[in-house]
Amino acid sequence: MTQTFTVEEVQKLLDSSPYNRFLGLEVESLDVSTGAIAMRMPIRPELERGGPVSGQFHGGPVASLIDTVGDFAVAIMVGGGVPTINFRVDYLRPSTGASLLGTATVRRVGRSVGVVDIDVTDEQGRLTAVGRGCYGTQVG
Repeated sequence: MTQTFTVEEVQKLLDSSPYNRFLGLEVESLDVSTGAIAMRMPIRPELERGGPVSGQFHGGPVASLIDTVGDFAVAIMVGGGVPTINFRVDYLRPSTGASLLGTATVRRVGRSVGVVDIDVTDEQGRLTAVGRGCYGTQVG
């Protein structure tokens, strides 16, 4: 039996991780039936590339957003936390602005592996990065 998650419950799980709290990730929306989930990450000086006034997100936090959104997309479908097997990131343009939005689309959740595509957009709706992640589907 899988647990049904609300935005508030997923946010509480997200906030239980010191790293996710540091990134400032906030759940914007979710659909448990399809695994669709969106999270916002605000800019802060520690997440910028090229110094604290570049206005561009460093690639590391962008990759973290992709991995976390993808992981939670599978987790809400299978009823709990799952491990990352691997993921890739393609950076399409500099990620700038006050925040980024990571949106996951679950492609498949099988007995042992789930595959998720993740789009990262800036506040103007421009696609700045894309990712694909593979996650275990056994809770634990």
